[in-house]
Amino acid sequence: MKIGIIGGSGLDDPNILKEASEVSTKTPFGRPSSLIKVGKIQNVDIAILSRHGIDHSIAPSNVNYRANIWALKNAGCIHIIGTTAVGSLRAEIEPGHLVFPSQFIDFTKHRESTFFDENEVVHTPMSDPYCGYLNSLLQDSAKKLDIPFHSNKTIVTIEGSRFSTRAESNMFRSWGADIINMSSCPEVPLSREQNIHYASVAMATDYDCWKEEEEPVTVEAVIKIMHKNVETAQEVLKELASEFKNKQSCECSCAAKNAVVTNPESIPARLRDELSILFG
Repeated sequence: MKIGIIGGSGLDDPNILKEASEVSTKTPFGRPSSLIKVGKIQNVDIAILSRHGIDHSIAPSNVNYRANIWALKNAGCIHIIGTTAVGSLRAEIEPGHLVFPSQFIDFTKHRESTFFDENEVVHTPMSDPYCGYLNSLLQDSAKKLDIPFHSNKTIVTIEGSRFSTRAESNMFRSWGADIINMSSCPEVPLSREQNIHYASVAMATDYDCWKEEEEPVTVEAVIKIMHKNVETAQEVLKELASEFKNKQSCECSCAAKNAVVTNPESIPARLRDELSILFG
Protein backbone atom coordinates (compact mmCIF):
# COMPACT_ATOMS: atom_id res chain seq x y z
CA MET A 1 0.00 0.00 0.00
CA LYS A 2 1.39 3.37 -1.02
CA ILE A 3 0.87 6.99 -0.09
CA GLY A 4 0.60 9.20 -3.15
CA ILE A 5 2.03 12.71 -2.96
CA ILE A 6 0.89 15.20 -5.55
CA GLY A 7 3.60 17.82 -5.57
CA GLY A 8 2.58 21.43 -5.99
CA SER A 9 4.80 24.46 -6.29
CA GLY A 10 8.19 23.50 -4.84
CA LEU A 11 6.88 20.41 -3.07
CA ASP A 12 7.54 17.68 -5.59
CA ASP A 13 11.20 17.00 -4.81
CA PRO A 14 11.89 13.31 -5.58
CA ASN A 15 15.12 13.47 -3.58
CA ILE A 16 13.17 12.88 -0.38
CA LEU A 17 12.68 9.28 -1.57
CA LYS A 18 14.97 6.32 -0.93
CA GLU A 19 15.28 3.47 -3.45
CA ALA A 20 13.70 5.77 -6.02
CA SER A 21 12.64 4.78 -9.53
CA GLU A 22 10.31 6.12 -12.22
CA VAL A 23 7.07 4.61 -13.51
CA SER A 24 5.28 5.57 -16.72
CA THR A 25 1.51 5.12 -16.74
CA LYS A 26 -1.12 5.23 -19.45
CA THR A 27 -4.66 6.17 -18.49
CA PRO A 28 -8.04 6.25 -20.25
CA PHE A 29 -7.94 10.02 -19.69
CA GLY A 30 -4.64 10.74 -21.38
CA ARG A 31 -1.21 11.45 -19.95
CA PRO A 32 -0.69 12.36 -16.30
CA SER A 33 1.30 15.48 -15.58
CA SER A 34 4.56 13.60 -15.05
CA LEU A 35 6.16 10.23 -14.57
CA ILE A 36 5.52 8.79 -11.12
CA LYS A 37 8.53 8.65 -8.81
CA VAL A 38 8.25 5.65 -6.49
CA GLY A 39 10.39 4.91 -3.45
CA LYS A 40 10.28 4.94 0.32
CA ILE A 41 10.05 7.45 3.15
CA GLN A 42 10.51 5.96 6.61
CA ASN A 43 10.03 2.49 5.06
CA VAL A 44 6.61 3.48 3.72
CA ASP A 45 6.01 3.08 -0.02
CA ILE A 46 5.54 6.50 -1.61
CA ALA A 47 4.60 7.64 -5.12
CA ILE A 48 5.21 11.27 -6.12
CA LEU A 49 3.57 12.95 -9.09
CA SER A 50 4.34 16.54 -10.13
CA ARG A 51 1.01 18.32 -10.63
CA HIS A 52 2.35 21.01 -12.97
CA GLY A 53 4.98 18.84 -14.66
CA ILE A 54 8.64 18.45 -13.71
CA ASP A 55 9.49 21.86 -15.21
CA HIS A 56 6.25 23.52 -14.00
CA SER A 57 5.00 23.99 -17.55
CA ILE A 58 1.34 23.02 -17.03
CA ALA A 59 -1.04 25.81 -16.02
CA PRO A 60 -3.62 25.02 -13.30
CA SER A 61 -6.50 24.93 -15.78
CA ASN A 62 -4.59 22.57 -18.08
CA VAL A 63 -3.61 19.96 -15.48
CA ASN A 64 -5.05 16.56 -16.37
CA TYR A 65 -6.48 15.95 -12.91
CA ARG A 66 -8.37 12.81 -13.92
CA ALA A 67 -5.28 11.18 -15.38
CA ASN A 68 -3.25 12.10 -12.28
CA ILE A 69 -5.71 10.53 -9.84
CA TRP A 70 -6.21 7.48 -12.06
CA ALA A 71 -2.45 6.98 -12.38
CA LEU A 72 -1.85 7.15 -8.63
CA LYS A 73 -4.67 4.74 -7.88
CA ASN A 74 -3.33 2.42 -10.58
CA ALA A 75 0.05 2.60 -8.79
CA GLY A 76 -1.60 1.32 -5.60
CA CYS A 77 -2.25 4.60 -3.81
CA ILE A 78 -5.48 4.76 -1.83
CA HIS A 79 -4.08 7.59 0.32
CA ILE A 80 -3.06 10.88 -1.32
CA ILE A 81 -1.47 14.01 0.15
CA GLY A 82 -1.86 17.00 -2.14
CA THR A 83 0.66 19.76 -1.50
CA THR A 84 -0.08 23.29 -2.59
CA ALA A 85 0.87 26.94 -2.22
CA VAL A 86 -2.03 29.08 -0.99
CA GLY A 87 -2.87 32.68 -0.34
CA SER A 88 -4.13 33.54 3.14
CA LEU A 89 -7.53 35.15 3.54
CA ARG A 90 -7.17 35.51 7.33
CA ALA A 91 -4.76 37.67 9.29
CA GLU A 92 -3.87 34.84 11.69
CA ILE A 93 -2.73 32.57 8.83
CA GLU A 94 0.66 34.13 8.24
CA PRO A 95 2.96 33.49 5.27
CA GLY A 96 5.02 30.42 6.10
CA HIS A 97 2.28 28.75 8.15
CA LEU A 98 0.88 25.38 7.12
CA VAL A 99 -2.84 24.78 6.72
CA PHE A 100 -4.69 21.46 6.68
CA PRO A 101 -8.11 22.27 5.18
CA SER A 102 -11.26 20.29 5.86
CA GLN A 103 -13.62 21.96 3.36
CA PHE A 104 -13.43 23.44 -0.13
CA ILE A 105 -15.32 25.92 -2.27
CA ASP A 106 -15.03 25.18 -5.99
CA PHE A 107 -14.91 28.43 -7.96
CA THR A 108 -13.38 26.84 -11.07
CA LYS A 109 -15.23 27.06 -14.37
CA HIS A 110 -13.64 24.93 -17.09
CA ARG A 111 -12.39 21.68 -15.52
CA GLU A 112 -13.41 18.05 -15.80
CA SER A 113 -14.68 17.28 -12.30
CA THR A 114 -15.88 13.68 -12.60
CA PHE A 115 -14.62 10.42 -14.04
CA PHE A 116 -18.15 9.56 -15.09
CA ASP A 117 -19.43 11.79 -17.85
CA GLU A 118 -20.12 9.23 -20.58
CA ASN A 119 -23.17 6.97 -20.37
CA GLU A 120 -23.26 6.94 -16.57
CA VAL A 121 -24.25 9.26 -13.72
CA VAL A 122 -22.57 9.33 -10.31
CA HIS A 123 -23.63 11.57 -7.41
CA THR A 124 -20.83 11.36 -4.83
CA PRO A 125 -21.49 12.70 -1.30
CA MET A 126 -19.09 15.57 -0.59
CA SER A 127 -20.11 16.91 2.83
CA ASP A 128 -16.69 16.17 4.36
CA PRO A 129 -14.32 15.87 1.40
CA TYR A 130 -10.98 15.59 3.24
CA CYS A 131 -9.80 12.53 5.14
CA GLY A 132 -10.08 13.01 8.90
CA TYR A 133 -7.51 10.27 9.57
CA LEU A 134 -4.83 11.83 7.37
CA ASN A 135 -5.64 15.31 8.68
CA SER A 136 -5.14 14.11 12.25
CA LEU A 137 -1.76 12.60 11.32
CA LEU A 138 -0.71 15.86 9.67
CA GLN A 139 -1.71 17.87 12.73
CA ASP A 140 0.14 15.49 15.07
CA SER A 141 3.22 15.67 12.85
CA ALA A 142 3.22 19.48 12.83
CA LYS A 143 2.82 19.55 16.63
CA LYS A 144 5.76 17.21 17.13
CA LEU A 145 7.93 19.39 14.90
CA ASP A 146 6.68 22.61 16.54
CA ILE A 147 5.54 24.00 13.19
CA PRO A 148 2.81 26.68 13.10
CA PHE A 149 -0.33 25.27 11.48
CA HIS A 150 -4.06 25.76 11.14
CA SER A 151 -6.72 23.06 10.77
CA ASN A 152 -10.43 22.82 9.98
CA LYS A 153 -10.16 25.61 7.41
CA THR A 154 -11.91 26.18 4.10
CA ILE A 155 -10.00 26.54 0.85
CA VAL A 156 -11.44 28.19 -2.25
CA THR A 157 -10.06 27.11 -5.62
CA ILE A 158 -10.15 29.64 -8.46
CA GLU A 159 -9.62 29.00 -12.15
CA GLY A 160 -6.42 31.01 -12.53
CA SER A 161 -3.93 31.50 -13.89
CA ARG A 162 -4.39 35.12 -12.86
CA PHE A 163 -4.55 36.12 -9.20
CA SER A 164 -7.73 37.53 -7.62
CA THR A 165 -8.98 41.07 -7.81
CA ARG A 166 -9.38 42.82 -4.44
CA ALA A 167 -13.16 42.58 -4.83
CA GLU A 168 -12.95 38.82 -5.40
CA SER A 169 -10.59 38.36 -2.47
CA ASN A 170 -13.00 40.12 -0.13
CA MET A 171 -15.93 38.18 -1.58
CA PHE A 172 -14.21 34.88 -0.79
CA ARG A 173 -13.58 36.09 2.75
CA SER A 174 -17.27 36.91 3.14
CA TRP A 175 -18.11 33.38 1.98
CA GLY A 176 -16.07 31.91 4.83
CA ALA A 177 -12.99 30.88 2.86
CA ASP A 178 -9.72 30.96 4.80
CA ILE A 179 -7.16 30.22 2.06
CA ILE A 180 -7.13 30.35 -1.73
CA ASN A 181 -5.39 28.37 -4.47
CA MET A 182 -5.75 27.19 -8.07
CA SER A 183 -5.45 23.40 -7.82
CA SER A 184 -7.44 21.68 -5.07
CA CYS A 185 -10.50 21.35 -7.28
CA PRO A 186 -11.19 19.04 -8.97
CA GLU A 187 -8.35 17.06 -7.34
CA VAL A 188 -10.20 16.59 -4.05
CA PRO A 189 -13.64 15.63 -5.43
CA LEU A 190 -12.08 13.27 -7.98
CA SER A 191 -10.27 11.49 -5.15
CA ARG A 192 -13.45 11.34 -3.11
CA GLU A 193 -15.29 9.92 -6.10
CA GLN A 194 -12.82 7.02 -6.07
CA ASN A 195 -12.88 6.28 -2.31
CA ILE A 196 -9.36 7.66 -1.92
CA HIS A 197 -8.25 9.08 1.43
CA TYR A 198 -7.16 12.63 0.55
CA ALA A 199 -5.62 15.40 2.64
CA SER A 200 -3.75 18.58 1.80
CA VAL A 201 -0.58 20.24 3.03
CA ALA A 202 -1.17 23.87 2.13
CA MET A 203 1.57 26.43 2.64
CA ALA A 204 0.55 30.07 2.99
CA THR A 205 2.80 32.28 0.88
CA ASP A 206 0.98 35.65 0.91
CA TYR A 207 -2.20 37.54 1.87
CA ASP A 208 -3.68 37.45 -1.63
CA CYS A 209 -4.76 41.09 -2.07
CA TRP A 210 -7.51 41.73 0.52
CA LYS A 211 -5.09 43.01 3.19
CA GLU A 212 -4.49 46.53 1.96
CA GLU A 213 -1.57 47.24 4.30
CA GLU A 214 0.29 44.33 2.66
CA GLU A 215 1.69 44.20 -0.86
CA PRO A 216 -0.62 42.33 -3.27
CA VAL A 217 0.47 38.81 -4.17
CA THR A 218 3.17 38.43 -6.83
CA VAL A 219 4.95 35.44 -8.31
CA GLU A 220 8.22 36.67 -6.79
CA ALA A 221 6.72 36.74 -3.30
CA VAL A 222 5.23 33.27 -3.66
CA ILE A 223 8.50 31.73 -4.86
CA LYS A 224 10.49 33.43 -2.10
CA ILE A 225 8.30 32.00 0.66
CA MET A 226 8.10 28.57 -0.99
CA HIS A 227 11.87 28.24 -1.24
CA LYS A 228 12.20 29.35 2.37
CA ASN A 229 9.69 26.89 3.77
CA VAL A 230 9.61 23.87 1.45
CA GLU A 231 11.83 21.90 3.84
CA THR A 232 9.25 22.49 6.58
CA ALA A 233 6.52 20.83 4.54
CA GLN A 234 8.85 17.97 3.64
CA GLU A 235 9.61 17.35 7.33
CA VAL A 236 5.88 17.11 8.03
CA LEU A 237 5.49 14.55 5.23
CA LYS A 238 8.39 12.51 6.61
CA GLU A 239 6.92 12.57 10.10
CA LEU A 240 3.52 11.55 8.77
CA ALA A 241 5.10 8.60 6.96
CA SER A 242 6.72 7.42 10.19
CA GLU A 243 3.32 7.37 11.93
CA PHE A 244 1.29 6.04 9.03
CA LYS A 245 -0.70 2.87 9.56
CA ASN A 246 -2.29 1.04 6.68
CA LYS A 247 -5.37 0.01 8.63
CA GLN A 248 -7.73 2.62 10.00
CA SER A 249 -11.45 3.16 10.35
CA CYS A 250 -12.45 5.90 7.95
CA GLU A 251 -15.50 6.59 5.82
CA CYS A 252 -13.36 7.63 2.84
CA SER A 253 -13.00 4.02 1.76
CA CYS A 254 -16.72 3.83 1.01
CA ALA A 255 -17.46 7.49 0.26
CA ALA A 256 -18.87 6.74 -3.19
CA LYS A 257 -20.78 3.61 -2.20
CA ASN A 258 -24.16 3.53 -3.95
CA ALA A 259 -23.32 6.78 -5.77
CA VAL A 260 -23.86 5.27 -9.24
CA VAL A 261 -27.46 5.84 -10.29
CA THR A 262 -27.20 4.50 -13.85
CA ASN A 263 -28.30 0.93 -14.42
CA PRO A 264 -25.02 -1.05 -14.73
CA GLU A 265 -26.45 -2.95 -17.69
CA SER A 266 -26.72 0.36 -19.54
CA ILE A 267 -23.01 1.15 -19.18
CA PRO A 268 -21.03 -0.04 -22.23
CA ALA A 269 -18.64 -2.93 -21.54
CA ARG A 270 -15.76 -0.93 -23.06
CA LEU A 271 -16.32 1.84 -20.56
CA ARG A 272 -16.54 -0.56 -17.63
CA ASP A 273 -13.24 -2.12 -18.67
CA GLU A 274 -11.50 1.24 -19.06
CA LEU A 275 -12.61 2.42 -15.61
CA SER A 276 -12.29 -0.89 -13.79
CA ILE A 277 -9.24 0.27 -11.81
CA LEU A 278 -11.36 2.98 -10.24
CA PHE A 279 -13.54 0.40 -8.55
CA GLY A 280 -10.72 -1.85 -7.36
